[in-house]
Amino acid sequence: MLIYKIFRRPEWDAFRAAGRTAGAPVDLADGFIHFSTAAQVVETAAKHFATESDLVLVAFHAEALGPALKWEPSRGGALFPHLYRPLEIAEVRWDTSLPLGATGHIFPEALL
Repeated sequence: MLIYKIFRRPEWDAFRAAGRTAGAPVDLADGFIHFSTAAQVVETAAKHFATESDLVLVAFHAEALGPALKWEPSRGGALFPHLYRPLEIAEVRWDTSLPLGATGHIFPEALL
């Protein structure tokens, strides 16, 4: 199963350059890296990145992240994937720009 992380472009660039990341400021504050499933990621973008245009959507295989990936209740009681360790760039399955359109972010057709 693929899960998704939305990065701001500078966060993504820093991750790629360093080869690993402990996440964005919100991840550092919460003590884990926030992910969303395909069913959750559109709402995540709208809620947390509504006006941001230079974003990158990054996919990861949930199973490959190992036991540090926990499924925990969050928004509306839904289970969200949270990773309790740094991410490695080698764990990225794919990435794509996530532009902001007139009615919200424009996601890859295959995801919707």
